[in-house]
Amino acid sequence: MTTQQTVRSSQPTAQERRLPARPAPTLFAALLGFALITLDASVVNVALPAIGSALGGGMSGLQWVVDAYTLAFAALMLSTGAFSDRAGASRAYAYGITVFTLASAACGLAPNLPALIGARVVQGVAAAVVLPASLSLVRQAYPDPARRTKAVALWAAGGSVAVALGPVAGGALTTAWDWRGIFFVNLPLGALALVLVLRTPRSERRPAPLDVPGQLTAVVALTALAFAVIEGGTTGVAAFAVAVAAGALFLRIERRQPHPVVPPGLFRDRTVQVVVAAGAACSVAFYGGVFVFSLFFQQVQGRSALYTGLLFLPMSGLIAVTNVVSGKLAGRHGPRLPMLIGQALAGAGLLGLLSVGAGTPTAVVAVLLVPLALGCALTVPPLTAVMMEAVPAERAGLAAGVLNAARQVAGGLGIAVFGTLVNGDFAAGLRTSLAGSAVLLALTFLLSRRLRGGPAEGSARS
Repeated sequence: MTTQQTVRSSQPTAQERRLPARPAPTLFAALLGFALITLDASVVNVALPAIGSALGGGMSGLQWVVDAYTLAFAALMLSTGAFSDRAGASRAYAYGITVFTLASAACGLAPNLPALIGARVVQGVAAAVVLPASLSLVRQAYPDPARRTKAVALWAAGGSVAVALGPVAGGALTTAWDWRGIFFVNLPLGALALVLVLRTPRSERRPAPLDVPGQLTAVVALTALAFAVIEGGTTGVAAFAVAVAAGALFLRIERRQPHPVVPPGLFRDRTVQVVVAAGAACSVAFYGGVFVFSLFFQQVQGRSALYTGLLFLPMSGLIAVTNVVSGKLAGRHGPRLPMLIGQALAGAGLLGLLSVGAGTPTAVVAVLLVPLALGCALTVPPLTAVMMEAVPAERAGLAAGVLNAARQVAGGLGIAVFGTLVNGDFAAGLRTSLAGSAVLLALTFLLSRRLRGGPAEGSARS
């Protein structure tokens, strides 16, 4: 799923006024980079059994292959928007794409699991730089607000298409080539994105404060928390203690920083609390579900990687269309209605999946996954709009970054928890995971009912 971020519609800068009349190459470069980093978040899931067979490491190792990317991506997203402003969007994008492409090569060449996980961390760091830089490139290429709105919609659609193609591409590459192919395919695409951005006008540098202590403590806290969930045992308890200590230090730093990565006052707004909770619940359900059912189809039902990828096509292929429908519903009836329908539909889908067992026909499972995807796709666009309306205009970019980071972190932790649950009795762990996700969505559904959301309001403010 792709969350559209708000782009400020301020007056164009002098650099923007000098841009050529044909900004399409810049848009294509930005779209390609965004699609690449989004694809890499989903393409790996279907290849996990093949990676496990080749490199070993058990369930915890496979969880880290996914979460090393997701957590690095999410944690650093809090600061990379400021880095993009300081370096200039075109430079930041070029740096990010270069590192991402080289890290992809390192993933494909990894001789063992620790090397692969380390390269995935670097990929996540680079992806966190590419995301805000790509959106800034679109903003500078289209100073006219009307044209920019259409360009941002295309940019966001690129991410939705990448999500849809991820499982299918992962299955096809793993079957036709090897699991290493899911990383090597990034090399020509990354090179193309780099060539395109080097031919765009150079972006201006803008002053933007960086909260290095806050960013570092956030990374430590999130990594330690994921480690505690995945590894468990005595080591997990120690990691949890580190996570708590780092989290407390993070809050202390943020209260004293003049320019914190996450202003504590942001979460005093009830609307912000509800929106972040709903976004996190959807991410846990969606990304955790794709993770465990990728394993279910292959390890429990014995399906091939390609067949597994094709089974995800019905659920993922409708996401982009549903995003558009959700936006139209929000425009006509206000954002609360599609949020409520989406969360209810996703929760009902999870309850329907509780009946799935080893003998359930794969076609039936594929159909039962559709309500989960449609529900989350209905929920995310309006909750993003509500978040943007709940904060002052000058904090829109910060709020978008916080919401996206929270969703990515929730998805990573959901994968960690689900993987731990299915590591023993897969069937029991699967049911517990699905039921837990349904409970989370039920809670956020009840909270979302208190949001205002008529068509005249179009937003929620508490």
